[in-house]
Amino acid sequence: MFKSYYLKNIFILILALFPSHIIAKNLIESARIWPAREYTRVTLESAMPISNDQMILKNPDRLVIDLHNINLNDNLKNLTTKILSSDPNIKQIRVAKFNSQVTRVVIELRAESKISIFSLKPVGIYKHRLVIDVYPRVDELMGLILDKEKKELTVNQNEIISPPQEIKNEQIFQEMPPISQITKSTIKKIMIAIDAGHGGEDSGAIGSSGTLEKKITLSIARKLKKHIDHDEQLRAVLTRDDDYFVPLNSRVIKARKLKADIFVSIHADAFTNSEAKGSSVFALSESGATSAFARYLAKKENESDLIGGVSLDDKDPMLAKTLLDLSLSATINDSVKLGNYVLDHIGEINDLHKSNVEQAGFAVLKSPDIPSILVETAFISNPKEEKMLNNDEHQEILAKKILVGIKKYLSSNPNITKNF
Repeated sequence: MFKSYYLKNIFILILALFPSHIIAKNLIESARIWPAREYTRVTLESAMPISNDQMILKNPDRLVIDLHNINLNDNLKNLTTKILSSDPNIKQIRVAKFNSQVTRVVIELRAESKISIFSLKPVGIYKHRLVIDVYPRVDELMGLILDKEKKELTVNQNEIISPPQEIKNEQIFQEMPPISQITKSTIKKIMIAIDAGHGGEDSGAIGSSGTLEKKITLSIARKLKKHIDHDEQLRAVLTRDDDYFVPLNSRVIKARKLKADIFVSIHADAFTNSEAKGSSVFALSESGATSAFARYLAKKENESDLIGGVSLDDKDPMLAKTLLDLSLSATINDSVKLGNYVLDHIGEINDLHKSNVEQAGFAVLKSPDIPSILVETAFISNPKEEKMLNNDEHQEILAKKILVGIKKYLSSNPNITKNF
């Protein structure tokens, strides 16, 4: 009993001499920056939640974040060296000890900005994260919409739309059917939204050789956009054009605000069995998944928001409309039709995991008025297919085959081509 009393008093003495906020110092284990035109994200990761306060100051515009009980280690100090001169949103970052309990991070902004700061609980490979998103005051999406309106093609009433011209020495374009030759006073290009899966904090699947799905999807998406934009009757827009994270609902919202006619999400799936192989195409399901694999894949893809990091406070009224709109049936039927055309042509160069379009509850496909498909180009978890996905020539051919499928769908779908 005396021993227990003695130890208790020693513990009390230790607490008196060394307060708990000194004993329980936290460490920043990783600091990352993801710069992009759309927004720049700063992520601080730690084993424990990161207690902080923030304030915005003017002249110059800057964000001040006080981190409580955080040691000033190299991971935090090196944050100052990670800002690129090309970063469109952040000019520089300064880090210093403010007092014994506070480490101060000052983010100097290039202009007046919209700021979003939120915390994320551990998920996947990540521990506790403090996320700082810096958005330009001018809406990047509105700029895209205005640009789209400026570039819409107008022709005289009696002018005939000629079929797209073939690109020299590329026989694959001979397969592409002319969409239609219709006389109209105003011609609007068909808008195709291309969604490069994952990005930023969310790397997606990782191949056995270390290939990141997010890099493969962006590379293929860019190639697909290039070939679409060669056609005078089509125009493509990317939901992300660099290595940054875009929430699933934001991808849908962006496509709808741009009044896209088609939505194509590009992925490279993975499975626990490295022998799994082949390309797949998926559409949305109003009910259950068409197979256990489709259900598994939809669950995995829908976890992107948890991995990439989405503030629970972010709400958009268009999301509610998207999820509550009951007019999905006709759109889903069109999505399956589109998917089958694309799958048929991908099957000319790749093995197919399934010979038909599968369906499941993919969040990124939940647009009530845009035919939407998700293309799993190959299994990045299969070493042979991982190597194939890294091949630039294969990516080019794959992008062209996807476009052939899209154009055959358009040529057979009067609901879209009548708007030419």
